[in-house]
Amino acid sequence: MMIRSKLAEVGVRLEEAVAGLPEEPSDAQEAFDRWEEMAIQILDGSFQDFDPIELSEYLYSILHVKRMELGLHRDPDIE
Repeated sequence: MMIRSKLAEVGVRLEEAVAGLPEEPSDAQEAFDRWEEMAIQILDGSFQDFDPIELSEYLYSILHVKRMELGLHRDPDIE
């Protein structure tokens, strides 16, 4: 349960970071790019309590869902 709580905190921080960015994105791709940039900052940031692979997989799953929510097609070069 503790891992889920900490992962949930990562998700909340990601949402807060994106929400705190200035100006609104001009389109869906720009909105996704903002999420991706903030996820990268989190990976490079202060979450050393997590295995880097576990954290990157969790953030990747959030980005995957966000891409679908925004109606963007998945890049076939990324797997």
